[in-house]
Formats: sequence, C-alpha cells, structure tokens
Amino acid sequence: MKLQCVLFGTLVLLAVPLVAAARAPAELGQYESLIPRHLLSIVHAPEVHQELGLSDVQVTDLEKLFSEIDSRWFAARILPWQQQSAIVAELEGRIWDWFSTNTRPDQQERLQQLEYYSQAGRMLLRVDLAKQIGLQPAEQESLAKLASDVQVAEQKLQNTQYGDPEIPAYQSELLKATEAEREGLTKYLTPSQQEQLSEILGDAFDTTKLKRIYPMAPEFVDVKHWLNSEPLKMAELRGKVVLVHFYAFQCHNCHANFDIYRRWHKDLADKGVVVVGIQTPETSSERDPLAVRSAAQDQELEFPILIDLESKNWKAWGNTMWPTVYVVDKNGYIRHWWQGELNWKGATSDKVIEDLVDNLLVEGEQRATSNITSSK
Repeated sequence: MKLQCVLFGTLVLLAVPLVAAARAPAELGQYESLIPRHLLSIVHAPEVHQELGLSDVQVTDLEKLFSEIDSRWFAARILPWQQQSAIVAELEGRIWDWFSTNTRPDQQERLQQLEYYSQAGRMLLRVDLAKQIGLQPAEQESLAKLASDVQVAEQKLQNTQYGDPEIPAYQSELLKATEAEREGLTKYLTPSQQEQLSEILGDAFDTTKLKRIYPMAPEFVDVKHWLNSEPLKMAELRGKVVLVHFYAFQCHNCHANFDIYRRWHKDLADKGVVVVGIQTPETSSERDPLAVRSAAQDQELEFPILIDLESKNWKAWGNTMWPTVYVVDKNGYIRHWWQGELNWKGATSDKVIEDLVDNLLVEGEQRATSNITSSK
C-alpha cells in the first residue's frame, strides 16, 4: 500500500538535529514535547529552496530573515525545553509570515508537507493533522506512548559518554522502541485514514539527506583585544571555511587540541580555511590579556585569536564548554560542531572535521539554488 511505504520511510526522518512546527500558530497540543520541530532547519537547506521553486531573489530575501533570527535560534539550543520551545515557536511564526507574504499558496502548501515529512510518524500527534484525518484520541494516545518509549531510550543513549560500556544495550533498547513505533503507524490508522494522509503529504521527500540545517554563524562581538590579526568579522570571511574554537589557555582539555589547531592553521590556510580561536576566561589569570598573549606565544598559536574577556562571544554562540569547535561553511552557515577533546578516548573527530572541510571547500561559493527559478 502506498501509505505504508510513505509511513515506514518517513519514520526514519526523526533523526534531523535541532528543533519546528506548523502554520502560525501550530496546533501541537498535549503531545508537543514528543513532536520534532524542524521547520527552522529545513528552510535553511538549499535542497528545500529548490523543491519549493524559490527564485534567487526570494532566497536572498529569506536569508535576510535568517540574519535576524538565527542568533536567537542557535543560542536557544542550550535553554530548558519550555524556554527553547517558546523561542522556536516565535521564530517559526516569522518564517510562516515571510512565506505568506513572499510566496505562492502552492509553495506554502509544499513547505507544510515537507515539515510533516521531517516530523515523520510524530506528525500524527499534532492536533491539526489528527483533525484532518479523523484520528481518535485513543489511537493518538497509543501512538504517543510508543513515541515516549523512543524518547526515553534516546535520552539514555544521549546521557552516555564516548566509550560507555552501556551504549550497546541502550542502542538495542532504542532499536526495539523504534521498531514498535514504526509498527504502530499502520496499526492505529484505518485504510481510509492512511489514504487521506497520503494525499495530504504529497510526493515523498527525505529530509534526512539535507546537508545545511543549522543557523548562520553568529557575528563576532566586538572586543578590545585580538592576537595575530586585525579584528575579524564573520561576514568578511565569506568564501572561506572557518573553524572557530573556544578555549581557555589553562584548560587541560583545550591543550589536548592545540596540536590539531596548529596543524589546521598550517596545512589548510592556503586552501581557503581560516582558524579563529576565541579565548574565553575560566580563571582569573585567563582574564589578563597579556597572560593570554604569552600563553599563545608559548603554545605557538599563530592563528587569529579573539580575547573574549567579558564572555560576550561565548554567550552569543550559546557555548557551554571548553573546548568546542564549530565548522562554518563559505556562505556563513554552521555545518558541524564538536564539544571536548577531538581525540578523546580514541575519537577521531579531527578527521571527521577535516573530511567535512574538504567537502565544503569544493562546494560552489554560490548557493545551490543559484540556477533555480520559480517554476512551481
């Protein structure tokens, strides 16, 4: 049956990182905490711009909106769920307002369909969609219980650290819970409801393959002291891949990454990669610009370093720990980040980042939608 294929394929889409909803205001109802919120993520993807048939002019205007809302979106990721959800809902409303003003009804309808796909089977927990297909409260409650079991299993896995011996058991638990949720998708929908849902969803679209799903990188906050460079602006680094790392010079875990940062600066600069260190103090000594300079010289850190004495850049990026590395593409979008030592307990996150950088360097400097016209 067509819908079974759609539902089974759609459940996998639960893995899209970061948190979105429906037309303003979204009716998520009592199961809001179980419903993935991916609207902000998917509208950042060039593949979605192409699917919607957005013109270059539309994309440029949409990116102006991103420049206004992305810093709040990114910083919200570290907030408690209720605060984060409120901010995301507000920003989603601004996205829908923009689409209502600047796009055709068919483009808006398709965006709604793509959001449904990004939410996978959890879309059935939405009040608005449940009403459309006549899903009864009892069936929705059963689906919510299965979704909750998956969420609990995911949380157990997320609470582990690299190398934790419990990881295989938690992975098995998550696999079983996910399979049970998948089976529930067809168990609790009648054939008629399945057909209705198939019509609502439209052509299948795999949001797990989207590559650019994070915000524009925050602009560097002005500070008094920079090392090894004149003050830089993220906007001025467009056309280059930027590796931003937060550190504190007395942080042992940060020292474990210094060799890698030096290698990146030496080997990648000629390829169009800029390494930028942000020294945010943790101790009183780290609040002394001269001490920061001396430590950088001792460690032979020759890349640009922003001395973030008042932690303003730390706050702007919503950073939470030393060290953290962010990968920013040539168009200024965050594409990946890693917290902690890059080689912690055998991890090879430096290689992961280097492989990503290689891919970003060969991406066209123009957005993937450069040849797209409004054809839909």
